[in-house]
Amino acid sequence: MSRSQHKRFKIKDKAELLRQAGKLAVDVPFSNDIGVLFTPIDIAGRRVPNRFAVQPMEGCDSEFDGSPGELTFRRYRRFAAGGSGLIWFEATAVAPEGRANPAQLCISNANVDAFRRLVEQTRAVARESMGDAHGVLLILQLTHAGRYCRPDGTPRPVIAHHSAILDPPMGIAPAHPLISDEELDRLREAYLSAAELAAAAGFDGVDVKACHGYLVSELLASFTRTNSRYGGSFENRARLLLEVAARIREKVPGIFVTSRISAHDGIPHPYGFGADAAEPPAEDLAEPKELARRLHTPGCPLLNVSIGNPYYNPHYGRPFDLPIAGAKPPNEHPLVGVARLLRITAELQHAVPDLPIVGTGYSWLRHLFPNVGAAVVGSGKAAFVGLGRQAFAYPDCVKDLAEKGALIPEKTCVGCSGCTQIMRDGGSTGCIVRDREIYGEQYRTGRRP
Repeated sequence: MSRSQHKRFKIKDKAELLRQAGKLAVDVPFSNDIGVLFTPIDIAGRRVPNRFAVQPMEGCDSEFDGSPGELTFRRYRRFAAGGSGLIWFEATAVAPEGRANPAQLCISNANVDAFRRLVEQTRAVARESMGDAHGVLLILQLTHAGRYCRPDGTPRPVIAHHSAILDPPMGIAPAHPLISDEELDRLREAYLSAAELAAAAGFDGVDVKACHGYLVSELLASFTRTNSRYGGSFENRARLLLEVAARIREKVPGIFVTSRISAHDGIPHPYGFGADAAEPPAEDLAEPKELARRLHTPGCPLLNVSIGNPYYNPHYGRPFDLPIAGAKPPNEHPLVGVARLLRITAELQHAVPDLPIVGTGYSWLRHLFPNVGAAVVGSGKAAFVGLGRQAFAYPDCVKDLAEKGALIPEKTCVGCSGCTQIMRDGGSTGCIVRDREIYGEQYRTGRRP
């Protein structure tokens, strides 16, 4: 078995998982006892009932004005009923021009009541399904799509630096202007306004999104941005994220602020954050660890860690069996990718041990993810098991674990990339295998010539 040979999932049990991990020389821990995943934890004065987190997976199903649509409400009802203690709501633009697609959520004064109904409904369904003691923690992810802006369905890239890696495939010319320092200064106010609206809607926290190559994430990697308060040094590159977080803490005391960061873009230096300049594509986590400390010291109560850029190396952030149409499988066994995610998350958790971290990378493991997650949480390598595609496919997996003691394999995510494919084709996305009545036709429509 080769680390550089991509393979589809064929693992029945613990013995086979550990055998494959041994052959690949990667560390994938396993625990027979998953009880630790059902222990509560206090976050910002709130008691979270378990260690499962729904990751911010975009549904691309908002109304024209950015308010949650019918499928948005359906999705979060399913997440709420499913039992996870933390629901990290999907990327929500802080300004219409910062949307990644025309159906991305965008919070505003005009639609804050719709977001309030979404929050109220999510909490009510969680209590109805799991009991009154189940106090679900709700976080809204705030974003500006940056170079991936498509507010009207056509590319409107807003870039923080030019990238020899990312610009050519996107057709971004060398003369394309960078977002100015003045525009970035004004954007701080947009994040603050969005956080105020999130507080009014009833969210517990907001996430200043800094992952996957979107604007704040790209700023973290803006080594080549010169003569700017937002480029070059680490202090400058982290400025927008840290200053926005500080302003929200100061001006919106009723809500806590956190971030989902890409600790390692997997893009060579000087175009990627967390990259080893001497040995690409290896990571150098010195700056991501320092960023975690800078966020935590003034009061960030938890952190969400991811890696990669879904437009450049999608297998980094979400190991899969099948790629999207037209893409080739990576030259890497998916279990190597799972182990990388676990290792990088553990390194940041050990660097800031009193900062609870939400990890990711579990969906490819199917029915075995609870055992791996329990080993990770039990050994202090993360505080939460984050589920993205698995939550799409199997939203009630936590409830099944609590009631049955195990997952039903026939309900798990199969790593087919169908949910990503719908998004790339411009549709509203979900699981085409386990929720085919809703999303099967979306997938087929997008695939027709």
